[in-house]
Amino acid sequence: MKKITIAIDGFSSTGKSTLAKELAKKLGYAYIDTGAMYRAVTLFAMRKGFINNREFHAEKLIEALTDIDLQFIYNAQKGFAEVYLNQENVEEIIRSLEVSNFVSQIATLTEVRKKLVEQQQSLGREKGVVMDGRDIGTVVFPYAELKIFMTASPEIRAERRFLELKNKGQDIQFDEVFKNVVERDRLDSTREDSPLIKASDAIEVDNSNLTKEEQFDLILQMAQNKIKEA
Repeated sequence: MKKITIAIDGFSSTGKSTLAKELAKKLGYAYIDTGAMYRAVTLFAMRKGFINNREFHAEKLIEALTDIDLQFIYNAQKGFAEVYLNQENVEEIIRSLEVSNFVSQIATLTEVRKKLVEQQQSLGREKGVVMDGRDIGTVVFPYAELKIFMTASPEIRAERRFLELKNKGQDIQFDEVFKNVVERDRLDSTREDSPLIKASDAIEVDNSNLTKEEQFDLILQMAQNKIKEA
């Protein structure tokens, strides 16, 4: 049976990564979390002092891009590949709200996007991959056989993110998370390079009122239909 490329795009906190992981596991495909790549670069920039609440030294980050080594290493216990930044497992730390507050700014840099898109295209060259992000169906894999665009109301997405972070023990307020969701929407949708937009041939899925199981079954059926057609 032929393999296809599945591109999952959409707004932050719509559950793209969770869905993509489960879908890849069910289909026996590779899963690539492109958002984790941008988050890892953001963590690198934060640690180097290139970005904080007061300033953003974009030129310094661009100069240091060759010092960034990103890898995905499969964790058999968890059932998916985790992201490593310069040989350090950063899968958990990059999910913090602090990183979330800066990642959209980092993602506006053309030089960063070029570096990561090239790596993403290389990882998915053989097909049989599920990749999620903001520009997978429009830039990374414009010819993907199945493109999904996920959305939900900002309030629902903020609530999901708030509960996720609280469950991880982070001391945060809902208003802070909601503000982050709305600001990321604005930055992602208005950046000059590869803005977040729905590909013309993508299927939009609003999961505001869908359970995880309902959403998974819906998209799994779409994937299986596309695989049969391939």
